Amino acid sequence: MKGKTSKAGSWNDVPHDILVKIFMTLNIMDLITSVSRVCSSWRRASCDPALWEKLDLSTMKSSSVNIPREPYAWSDKESGDKLLLIMKNAMSLGGGHAVCLILHFYAFLRNEHLLCAAERSPKLKKLALPAWNQLNVDAFEEAVKHWKALETLTVPCVYSPVNILRAIGTHCKNFSRLKIMCPFDLEFANAIITYIPKLKVLSLRCAMVYKDALSCIMNALHHLEVLNLNHCLLVDDAQYEGFVVVYREHEQEIIEKGSRFKTFLFCNQATCAMCQHTFDDEGILRWYEYDEILWRTDEVSSLAL
Repeated sequence: MKGKTSKAGSWNDVPHDILVKIFMTLNIMDLITSVSRVCSSWRRASCDPALWEKLDLSTMKSSSVNIPREPYAWSDKESGDKLLLIMKNAMSLGGGHAVCLILHFYAFLRNEHLLCAAERSPKLKKLALPAWNQLNVDAFEEAVKHWKALETLTVPCVYSPVNILRAIGTHCKNFSRLKIMCPFDLEFANAIITYIPKLKVLSLRCAMVYKDALSCIMNALHHLEVLNLNHCLLVDDAQYEGFVVVYREHEQEIIEKGSRFKTFLFCNQATCAMCQHTFDDEGILRWYEYDEILWRTDEVSSLAL
């Protein structure tokens, strides 16, 4: 008994700042299921705000929550409940200090997952949603009501851009950065202009971009400073009736308009493998065809995950 007490005491004697530095090297599952349960001092250290400013659930291994990398495979209730429990435990330890939340790319996000995050992370500034979700507009708006400080959103696919951007524009007055990977049409462009006119950074990397939509935002978004068009597919469906014209390279007019931005990124290399991939896919990536690397990677540092 004496030996056990002495051993427990030695664990408790490790300085708090040393524990925090060690815990920073661990993943979320280690913090939730292991170190936070060793002793009282480890529990206190595992709740340190420095550990939870960035809550990156994308680092979870598939074995933790059964996240297979194939279409429709992770939509069962058991897996969704496991993810919800992990989110609750992580955010309980974090104490509401998360400013960046990155969901697992292959997770199937439901309304309760987003609302759980919203209620427990009021300081959130950056959010990265997964490729596949079953969120409705009402749940999304309810979530962003809690995220008054939200500034940055990465979302592969947006099914209701008008409603989603209206919610962001209404509740997130500091919102300034957006990355999407779905087709960018005139409806989407007008929604941005109407509801988040002060947008500063927009990434359409690897997306299908309609020429009229692109011209619209380049002319009307007076606060836009950074525009990433790398590897995107430019489409013009108005030039010839009944035909769609697809461009591999940007016209000089667009390049000249882009010169007013602080940063204007575009790819004009006919041999670019990434551009060829986008062209082959006709710029339309189904949710299960999204590449996690494309989701994580962006030449704009504030949007890279």
